[in-house]
Amino acid sequence: MTATVKYDEVEVGHQIPAVDYPVHRVNLVMYAGASGDFNPIHWNERYAKAVGLPDVIAHGMFTMAEAGRFVTDWAGDPGALVDYGVRFSSMVVVPDNDDGAVITVSGVVEDKLDDNRVVIALTARSGDSRVLSKARATVRLA
Repeated sequence: MTATVKYDEVEVGHQIPAVDYPVHRVNLVMYAGASGDFNPIHWNERYAKAVGLPDVIAHGMFTMAEAGRFVTDWAGDPGALVDYGVRFSSMVVVPDNDDGAVITVSGVVEDKLDDNRVVIALTARSGDSRVLSKARATVRLA
């Protein structure tokens, strides 16, 4: 595939509209199966609270993956992602109810590089908390 976003059509400061990603406990169980990370803080409320957490929390890498999905969906090609890094700054608490949690991801083009690459600064929030910091992705556009 090739990115569908054109390098010439974006400028520094270009805002990428926010997308909401719902998170329910079943998503965490599926992620645990895929990743092999079965730490009970990600699926067992009793255990999570016993170790001092407010409730079950999403895997940090699950949160990072949702922000990565945001970038590749915007670009139109998962192969367009050249470099990606984040720091985990807060937890995504996932209550066991119909609402679950929501991770909201937005972005802004921070820099234009050679070879049709752009750097995107990402913001990822859940509730009132910024859950990723220093989140940056480099994408090669069409």
